[in-house]
Amino acid sequence: MQLPALFNLPKSTLQIYGEQVYSTSTDLLSKCNKVAWYISTKRPTIFGVVPYNPILGETHHVSKGNLNVLLEQVSHHPPVTALHATDEKENIEIICCQYHIAKFYGATVEGHIHGKRRLKLHNHGETYEMNSPDFSIRFLPVPGNNWVGNVNIKCLETGLVAELSFTMQSFLGFRGNRRAVKGKIIDSSSRKILCEINGHWDSTVAVKNTINGEERVILDAREVISGLQTPIVKDSKSVWPTESAIVWGQVNQAIMNKEWEKAVKAKKFVEERQREILRERASKGETWVPKHFSLSHTKEGDWDCFPVQKLVPPSPIVS
Repeated sequence: MQLPALFNLPKSTLQIYGEQVYSTSTDLLSKCNKVAWYISTKRPTIFGVVPYNPILGETHHVSKGNLNVLLEQVSHHPPVTALHATDEKENIEIICCQYHIAKFYGATVEGHIHGKRRLKLHNHGETYEMNSPDFSIRFLPVPGNNWVGNVNIKCLETGLVAELSFTMQSFLGFRGNRRAVKGKIIDSSSRKILCEINGHWDSTVAVKNTINGEERVILDAREVISGLQTPIVKDSKSVWPTESAIVWGQVNQAIMNKEWEKAVKAKKFVEERQREILRERASKGETWVPKHFSLSHTKEGDWDCFPVQKLVPPSPIVS
């Protein structure tokens, strides 16, 4: 949704998606705790403000330790975002292709998030496919937002499946089920329940072994996001001109300085320039091609993407 700069976070949606992968103080990926890592990617958001809609070809490239993360806006209609993250030391790879469709339901807006997400643990010969819950924004009677819906995380090689359910608070705003997540881990071949999962994704989540009754905390969200710092630029000359912070730099600065008129003009300049480029491309009969991904449209009507490079290179921006 296009909104005035007053209602924008000084960030692009690409940065928000990327932060879900690299912005943690606890390395859950190298611990191979797949369910805990997935739940940790769901973060609380500020009600009433939204990030910018990325322009076509915009990128976000950040390194955190051995983990290198690259995102690119590979389509504008629909707005498809591709993500590739690799950790060469741990031999871990993440590939995501997602797009959202907003639907209005009177007092609420729901962003239905589509696309494929794959987590590959090459050392273990395991590939995990997963979907995303929807994002719900409620205006009445109690304003708020939350992740809602059902998620499946399936290992293609072992047949183990985690079935998660994200629930929102009641209509009147009572906190009983606020940001709750529950679910189970099952063996898909026998349908036997191996573990039960219960908690709140913004605090703690525990898993209980149904065989021996042992229960342990697999995620402490406060620990995961504590002590986080803003990414820094180590080599400004190596930052790509398509980087989100470059594309939206003047808008970001104006918003942080609360210079709203300047922010509106800067945002309009970015958006008008993008429209101008699209018109020029159309007049020449040119088709835009992503630089870092190849994009395909599946028979099921979904979108999928494939990285051009095997490994994401280190970034001049580090977290």
